This record gives sequence, structure tokens and C-alpha cells, in this order.
Amino acid sequence: MAFKRALRRYPLVAATIVVLAVVLLLETSAPAAAAWLASLYTLGIVVVTGVGMVRDIMRGHWGLDILAVVAMLATVAVGEYIAGLIIVLMLSGGEALEVYAAGRAKGELNALLDRAPQLAHRLPSDADTGEQHTGTAEDIPATEVAVDDVLLIKPAEVVPVDGVLLSAAASFDESSLTGESVPVARTTGESVMSGSVNGTLAVRMRATATTSDSQYQRIVSLVQAAADSKAPVVRLADRFAVPFTVVSLLIAGIAWAVSGDPVRFAEVLVLATPCPLLIAAPVAFISGMSRAAGNGIIVKGGATLEQLSHAKTAAFDKTGTLTYGRPELVAVNPEPGIDADELLTLAASAEQYSSHVLAASVLAAARARGLTPSPADTAQEVATNGVEAQIGGRTVRVGKRRFIAETDPLTRAVDLAPGQMGVYLSVDGRFAGTLVMSDTARTNAADTLTTLRSLGIRETLMLTGDGAVTARSMGSTVGITDIRAELLPQDKVKAVAGLTLRPVIMVGDGVNDAPVLAAADVGIAMGARGSTAASESADVVIVADDFSKVAQAVRIGQRTMRVALGSIWLGIGLSVALMLVASFGLIPAVAGALTQELVDLATILNALRALHGRKLFRRAEKATTPHPAPVSGSI
Repeated sequence: MAFKRALRRYPLVAATIVVLAVVLLLETSAPAAAAWLASLYTLGIVVVTGVGMVRDIMRGHWGLDILAVVAMLATVAVGEYIAGLIIVLMLSGGEALEVYAAGRAKGELNALLDRAPQLAHRLPSDADTGEQHTGTAEDIPATEVAVDDVLLIKPAEVVPVDGVLLSAAASFDESSLTGESVPVARTTGESVMSGSVNGTLAVRMRATATTSDSQYQRIVSLVQAAADSKAPVVRLADRFAVPFTVVSLLIAGIAWAVSGDPVRFAEVLVLATPCPLLIAAPVAFISGMSRAAGNGIIVKGGATLEQLSHAKTAAFDKTGTLTYGRPELVAVNPEPGIDADELLTLAASAEQYSSHVLAASVLAAARARGLTPSPADTAQEVATNGVEAQIGGRTVRVGKRRFIAETDPLTRAVDLAPGQMGVYLSVDGRFAGTLVMSDTARTNAADTLTTLRSLGIRETLMLTGDGAVTARSMGSTVGITDIRAELLPQDKVKAVAGLTLRPVIMVGDGVNDAPVLAAADVGIAMGARGSTAASESADVVIVADDFSKVAQAVRIGQRTMRVALGSIWLGIGLSVALMLVASFGLIPAVAGALTQELVDLATILNALRALHGRKLFRRAEKATTPHPAPVSGSI
């Protein structure tokens, strides 16, 4: 059955096998008919391939089809028609070999896609109160789950949407999301991420997002984009196409000229077919992308792996990238006429309309003190500066000092210790006070930067919208000396554009980083808690909240390129060696065509090495293994 499906999927392969079988049957009883059938079929393939080849040449693209066409014509011209059919079979079968190898290489990518939850168990709601209880659950498609639905998650099931745990306690395997192999304990009220796997107890949770807005679906979408992307196969193969074609024709021509036998020309060229170049590179790139996905790194295309392998400069956002992005309130400094709780309440009331990580920390600090933010009549976030809101008839500004100083030039700077940052407030145009926040550097940030330098990153810099004092303090902690602070999103884009050591990697996590992630040669989004905008504009998304994955992404890119180029050179080396042997008449045309299939197999197996190297990676990354900060609740 599988054989029949394969034949239906690859009709040219099936047709070639049938023609070859008929030719072999006619070889003894009707050799002339066998020769005519094989020759006409091969010439038909030459015409089809030749049309595409001519079109490519007219567009200025000299590809590897030239060798295949010349080899098929040569075998027909000298009467080696069986060898010609084998070349046709090799070319048509190359696609099937590539699909098979790519299927193996996409194992990790497909595993993530296959795990996407399809069903949800929704608990019914009381007709009078609307409250949902523990009655018989209704099975519905995961896409029909609405916000505030109460769901039953059975043991060992994948959580279909993001939500909040209602049961007293539960344990979830989040390894596919964060890379953390140890199950994570959750209690009532804590967040549960879609894509995590429930433990041994059935639990209830309240949905806080639909499937399209949930964490796992965003990851699945990114993986799907990566799986559908095309590696830079043509570009990589074309680097070798013309020289390989010239060398092959030269060896074949000299063999013909010296021997005086045109058969020698055909015998050499059957060993010069381009399958190793056309198949090895894509298999290596797909393997590298799958290898990355298995480590919580979604790479959106083979071209990105190539850029990563050559990267010379790495730029980093500060908050949420070099730091944990979970600032804690250290002090509240109100001005005369306003108390600390009022100042913090006003700050939280305005910050609830901001997407910045500092805003979430201010809100959390207010709630921890039992303060309730007030709704705003109007609110506007000014990118990288702060928020202005109308709250209870008062105009409240919260953000950077320069943002507050626009309305009150007497705004005073707050004294900050290393690692601290100030949040400034004004009320009705007058400076009202400051909040002092503290965010710590990731424990593995300095080691990761050291690893990046060992991998060939020659320049590192910080691009941040934070103040210069805070930025310099963090830079000295992690080992970055090129600090560019108080930048707007457009300033970051200009800074990246002005860097001369390229390719440039930019690592960020917030919505304000989306423009510079798109502008960099390789944008890397810390996507475990980052914004959708940043993940969509980036070339690489790190699913786990693990900064060391940045270095691992570069290492995977370098290994993938080594394997891809190594596979190409292996194919070229074996082909050239065999062509030289064939030039002395030691390899008949049919034997040469069959031998070339072995060369194809060798290059494919070598290209699949990009999937492996697990022990090597783990040894190399021991120094950069993160030690998560002690934080309760969800990631």
C-alpha cells in the first residue's frame, strides 16, 4: 500500500521505473525497440528539463540542470540508453529522496505541530447564575473555547488554551514551551500555559484566551512558518554550479579527446549529475531548523541559519532580555501634598494601559499593597516614554524623567543604586514623585556573552530606551561596554543600520523592539513572555525564557552551515574522483550511473548529521545553563 502511494505521489519516478523494466525485458528479444523506447523517453525528459533550463539561463541563472541535460544527451548519442534511463530515474528519484530525508529532519517541527490540542472539555454553566460547575463536561473543538469558559483538563492531556487554575493544586509539564524538563507546580489563581501537559490529576481551569491568542498556538504558527520556509538552497548550490559544471565538462572533454572515444565523454558525465548539490543543502538546513525547534528555538528559515553562522555583531535590549524583566518596587518617593499610596495608585491606574514590562510590575506592586487602580477616561501610551491618562479629572503622566520634564522642567532626578531605575510621575503638569524599581541581570547573561564572543561575535552593544545611568550599570554587570541609552524605536533602527560588522543579531522581547528586530540581519525575540509583534517580526523566536539559547542558536547555525557545506564538498569530491577514474575507461556508463546513486545517499546521510550533536551541545552549554530567579506564579 505504501509503495502504491509513493508511486501516485511521484508519477515521473513510476513512469521511469516502468519504462526501465520494459526496456530490460526487450533488451534480449528486441534490442532495437528497447533502444528506441529508452532513447525517446530520455529525450522527452531532456526537452522538459531543457525548457526550464533555458528559461533560467535567460533570467541570468546558470544552474546545475545543464550537467544533467548534457549527460542524458551524451548517453543517448553514444547508445548508452540504459545509463540515460538511470540518470532520469536518479533525477526524478532525487525529489523523493529529498522528501524522505526532509521528513526525518522535520521530526521536531512536526512533533510540535502534531501536539496542537484539538479538543477541549467545557463544563456547563448554571442557567440562573451563569456560574460554571463540575457537571458532565462537553467535548468541543478547541477553537470554540471562549474567554471565561471553565474547562476540565484530564490527566496527561495537553492544555488547549491559556488560563487560570481553579483547582487547589496541579502539576504541569511545560518542557515543550520552556525547555524545563521538571514539572511545574501550580496553585489556585496561577496561570497555566496552553501546550503544557497536565499531570496525574484532573483539574479545572478558567480560559483567559482563545486558541488563536494562546501561547502554544503562537508557537505552532511560528513553527508552521518555519516548516514551510525555503532554505537558501538555490543560492548555496549556485555558488558551486558553474565551477562544477566547467570542471565536469573539462574532464569529460579531455577524456574524449585523449581516448578518441565519445563513449568516454558519456561515462564521465553520468558521474557528474548534480543531485548531491541539490539535495544535501536543503536536508542540512531542515535538519538544523528541526534541531533548533527541539531546543526551544524556532528558526523561520534556512537563510536565517546561514546569517547566524556568519554573525559578527550582537545588539541587545536591556529589560526582559539582559534582565529577567520582572522589576520589583523598591521605594515610593512622593512630593509634598501627595502620599505614597496615592502616588502608587495613580501610577498603576495609568500603567494598566501600557504594554511595557515595567507597567506590569507597577500594577503588581499596587495590588500587593491592596490598592485598586482607577479606570481612565482616556489613555495614550507614548512609545518608550510612558503613558498619559485622564484619571478622575486629573491628567496623570507616568514614565521617564524627560517625559515628565516636558510638563514640569523642575522634575528632579532620583538617586539610583546599580540595577535600579526610576519611574517618574506628574499630576496636572506638576512633578508628583518617583517610584524606584529594581531589575536584576540574568544569572547567565555574562557567560552567554562570553560564549557568543568565542563563537565569533566580535562586537556587542546594548540598545535601550532606559536612562544612561541604569543602562551603564547593567552593562558593567554583564560585560557590555558599548551602551546606547535613551533610544526611541527609530533610534534603535538607525543604530543597527549604522553598524559595519555584519551580519548583525538583535535580541529583544517587547513590542517596542519589533521595528529593530525586523531591521536587523537576524532578529531574535525572547518569546516566552514577549509580545506577539516582536515574535512575528523576528527571524528567530526563543520559546523558553532562557538567554543562553541565543548562543545556542548561533552554534546551531554554525553547525548547520558546516554540515551543509561539508555535504556539498563530499558530493563534489566523490563525483570528481569517480569522474577521473571513469576518464580512463574504468567505469562503464551504467555502473557509473548506479554509483552516482551511492554518492547521493552518502551526501544525504551526511546532511542529516545536522540533526545530531546533542551531547556536544550540552557539554558546550554547561557554562551558560540558567539559574531561574525565584519567582512564584506563572512564567
